[in-house]
Amino acid sequence: MCVIEVENLKKEYRLPVKKEGTLGALRHLVKPSYELKQAVKGISFQIREGESVAFLGANGAGKSTTIKMMTGILKPTAGRVSILGKDPFRKRMENAGQIGVVFGQKTQLWWDIPICETFRLLKDIYQIPEELYHRNLDSFTELLGLEEFLHQPARKLSLGQRVRADLAAALLHEPPVLFLDEPTIGLDVAVKQRIYDFLRSVNKEKKTTILLTSHDLKDLETLCGRLIILERGEILFDDRLPKIFEAFPGSDSLEEIVIRLFNRRTAP
Repeated sequence: MCVIEVENLKKEYRLPVKKEGTLGALRHLVKPSYELKQAVKGISFQIREGESVAFLGANGAGKSTTIKMMTGILKPTAGRVSILGKDPFRKRMENAGQIGVVFGQKTQLWWDIPICETFRLLKDIYQIPEELYHRNLDSFTELLGLEEFLHQPARKLSLGQRVRADLAAALLHEPPVLFLDEPTIGLDVAVKQRIYDFLRSVNKEKKTTILLTSHDLKDLETLCGRLIILERGEILFDDRLPKIFEAFPGSDSLEEIVIRLFNRRTAP
């Protein structure tokens, strides 16, 4: 069963073009001019239940923009997105109940209250049954090592502690789809390994579909069986991870392949 369907998805932005100085600002005020920026250029793919898929690409490739359209944060310029049969932008409330989202540089935790109180608020927001809430909280506390900071406010947590708490918060209501945008950025090796183990467990036991963007190739190789490579808003590669080594014989690592692929793409 396909849980995510993306068809000819596009996202364009109008960027103001201003000349320098006061005169340039006045000219733009009287007669503004803009240039069109295409962040995503008509991409299409499908993701089945239980798949763990990686989005890879340089900065500005369109990874985060695509994630934001699939989570309902951004409205597509054209094309279609379906998450479990629903348009995520038009059905934002319904979509929020069936997805979990973790942005590595942002948090959904309330800054000044203990983590356990944030979880309790999320229980009420998502209307999680009492038994399911306690079962998941106990399981996540053990797997992610939350006990040591469960009663501390988010503002007092280290980056690694905050990301672990964010993961638990995103999965308390057992969403069938989990979006992760740079979840391990800035984390040390030990914390990354704990997160890897946790995500593999969730993917295997609950059949949670995971879509991950990361610049850390270890994230992709450890967690994902399928790789989608984006460059300048277009898909360069979409297949099972081992297939990319067949497409680039003689390469010893994913990093070497990615460098070759991007160099080939940008060559004159």
